[in-house]
Amino acid sequence: MRNSKRKTVFTVVLLCVLTFIATACSEDSDTPGNVSVATADQPSILLITLDTTRADHLGIETDRVETPNLEALAGRGVYFSQAYSVTPTTLPSHASMLTGLYPAGHGVRENGRVISKELDLLQTRLKARGYDTAAFVSGFPLASEFGLSRGFDHYDDAFVDDATERTASGTTDPALAWLKDNTGTTFMWVHYFDPHEPYEPPEPFRSRYPDEPYLGEIAYMDQQLGRLLTAFEQHNQGRPWKIIVVGDHGEGLGDHGETLHGNLLYQGTMRVPLIVAGSGIEAGVSNGAVSVRQVFDTVLDWSGESRDGILTGEQGEPVLAEALKPFMQYGWQPQFMAVLDGIKVISSGDVEIYDVRTDPEETNNLDAQVEPDPALWDAIEAYSARALANPAEEQQALSQETLDKLASLGYVGSSGRSTIREDAPNPRDMVHLFRDMDIGAGLFIRQEYAAAIPVFTRILEADPNNFMAALRLAVAYSVTGEKDQAQTYFDRARAIDPSSIDLRQYQAMHYLKYQQWDLAGPLFESVLAESPDRVPALTGLATVYKQQGELKRAIELLLRIVKIKDSPGLEWARIGQLRMTLHDTKGAIRAFEAARKMQGDQFRSNLQLGILYMSDQQFNKAAISLDRVSRQHPAYATALYKRAQASVLLNEADRENRVRQAWLRADKTTRPLIENDRLFRDIQFR
Repeated sequence: MRNSKRKTVFTVVLLCVLTFIATACSEDSDTPGNVSVATADQPSILLITLDTTRADHLGIETDRVETPNLEALAGRGVYFSQAYSVTPTTLPSHASMLTGLYPAGHGVRENGRVISKELDLLQTRLKARGYDTAAFVSGFPLASEFGLSRGFDHYDDAFVDDATERTASGTTDPALAWLKDNTGTTFMWVHYFDPHEPYEPPEPFRSRYPDEPYLGEIAYMDQQLGRLLTAFEQHNQGRPWKIIVVGDHGEGLGDHGETLHGNLLYQGTMRVPLIVAGSGIEAGVSNGAVSVRQVFDTVLDWSGESRDGILTGEQGEPVLAEALKPFMQYGWQPQFMAVLDGIKVISSGDVEIYDVRTDPEETNNLDAQVEPDPALWDAIEAYSARALANPAEEQQALSQETLDKLASLGYVGSSGRSTIREDAPNPRDMVHLFRDMDIGAGLFIRQEYAAAIPVFTRILEADPNNFMAALRLAVAYSVTGEKDQAQTYFDRARAIDPSSIDLRQYQAMHYLKYQQWDLAGPLFESVLAESPDRVPALTGLATVYKQQGELKRAIELLLRIVKIKDSPGLEWARIGQLRMTLHDTKGAIRAFEAARKMQGDQFRSNLQLGILYMSDQQFNKAAISLDRVSRQHPAYATALYKRAQASVLLNEADRENRVRQAWLRADKTTRPLIENDRLFRDIQFR
């Protein structure tokens, strides 16, 4: 029986994918009703999420670290000893907590994605039930631009001096200030990022844990968390309150060769702390497997909205999880996990089975010894089909600043598309490459292409079928000007995955760099035929059309980008330039005005608008735009010349002085124009 089941997990899943493509992949979710006022029996609710915190590295489970506040909370509430993340990555895990969906349902598989506006969020539900809502996050992966801020009355992600994180005290202080100013029934979410690498606890915790700074970060976090717990309970004296403390994922710390997190599904990164406490909750320990996604149903149930998937400790169905980063970024085997009654199954090209109650370090693979509950196999089979039907949605265009911040934290994205290969390596066997992959990807994202080349070369030598390494080498060589080397690796990437949309896009950009318009155009067109909203492909094809003299077609593509991007100021400016070339003065004015509205007083837009308004005989508007140019660049010759013209035409009192100043500051191009301008014939320049 086991052999047939194992075969089902790894071969029938492809058939299941076809089925799930035609069906909805997300759990059903009700729509919130009209906004109401919270009732007296509705509790105030505090959700605390602990980033990168292992359950077995709290004082609840070990004497190596002091976490008195968490221990006290667990002692008067319920501690869930077998709580699991849905994935070992920050944003997807939190998305599951705030939607109640597994990653296959909400579509956020990596940091740097943007959660769909169509999804129902926990805070929106609570706001509709009369709650005052606020969030305070400590790490950039949860910044408001990624979508989890939607529905909160107040969302605090204020990182100082462009930092990517803030300390527990830097998060607790504004949370306490907000709590003091809000007297209603509240839902507060507070996120602590401290145990995330690099481990740099402040004193006295640095000195207390000199050899284990990770534990020092946890002890410091506990101290600050204690301040929050005390203030929250005092604030809610005389009325009901509830608290959930939960980890988003753990940290490898060398277990099974994984130093950090994000790549594997072992207990170190997947088992997380989970405590619930508050009014009407009896103290105890629950040993049944639960999922962090049950936070959603539990909180809603507390608010008075009856839900089925609450944290009860009674496991009725398998708890599931995924780790698709190695699959989506490197083309390795996809990984899925299911836990039921202490038995854990990991599917990752082969099967691992562990009794995590007796073997928490997962050293004894029971695959050859036990036959797990069929429900485990069925759950993995169904979930993997859903997950692989659409590994991830198209990544929205992020700013370079955002990409740099994510890369600085070790988070790098992918296209979200990969081909399932039977001969792909098991991520467990590739742990020695994890660090290089993250380093190389970070260099690539930060556009440090020369430094990235030796890293990806090393990766490709160890893993010859690594598509992403080959593709990024091709791009790096292209950018650094090594055209032939770039082509070599583009060809190698194509041999690994000839259908890749990313390959076509990057190779088209390579041809664009070397002005091979006839080669770039068809590739961009094929990308857009498959993915119509890819901004880099739209931009690239617009450039091709411009170079080929098809200006109207270029404008059409740029207008498509305008509808996609939140702030398409650059695209409006490009449209303005093209309309100027087409002698469409009014259309160019509209485009540059749109650009200025989004970009502020940009020198180039103001200059073009000044010239265009002069051409359209709107001299007052021309003067305003040209004055803006002069404030930024007082000696800019063209702006001074055109402003002098406007001054004469408007009969301004200082017109003669403006003409003289324009002449004095003129360059070799504008001086003859000024001297021969009929508008200035009665004015002495000297």
